[in-house]
Amino acid sequence: MEEQDKKTAATTGDEVALELMKFIATSTGYGKGVQQVGFSSTGTRTPEEQADALLDLFRKCRTVVRENGDASKS
Repeated sequence: MEEQDKKTAATTGDEVALELMKFIATSTGYGKGVQQVGFSSTGTRTPEEQADALLDLFRKCRTVVRENGDASKS
């Protein structure tokens, strides 16, 4: 029974982190790179760089959710 509770808690924590990441990414444009006007070849990100940025954001969100989850249990 405890093992099932741990799996549920991990899934719930990851879901919360994913929702937090989606909120941050959509409200700030995180991961899309800098939007520039004019003829400039710098500042745009490749799809791989965008994916890496979003995965990094998810890791940060998951860390925050886990830390806050541990703090609320104390």
